[in-house]
Amino acid sequence: MITKVAKKERTRKRHQRMRNKVVGTKERPRLSVYKSNKHIYAQLIDDTDSKTLVFCSTLQPALKKEIKTTWTKDAAKKIGEIVAQDALKKGYKKVVFDRGGNKYHGKILAFADGARSAGLEF
Repeated sequence: MITKVAKKERTRKRHQRMRNKVVGTKERPRLSVYKSNKHIYAQLIDDTDSKTLVFCSTLQPALKKEIKTTWTKDAAKKIGEIVAQDALKKGYKKVVFDRGGNKYHGKILAFADGARSAGLEF
């Protein structure tokens, strides 16, 4: 009997397959994105030392004042721009993009466009 696999389980499997291939280093850290139904989280990770270098989300109080809704493409683009600005301040220009098992469209695409427009290369 064929059973339907839940959407979250498919996303988790895609992310696990991708994580076997995508690794962040000190010179080129991993830009990881996670999206829930209401919020978007992004972090720059050095996998060799297992350290988070930069973090940003729509839960931060400064962003809540700027963004009316935290689950839209506009919010994702703003998060991408802020993460890129923080990364450039710390000296990281090139990153490896980890879309978190999500398909590359919608909010993930808007996030990537925002990060690229702010100066990150991936």
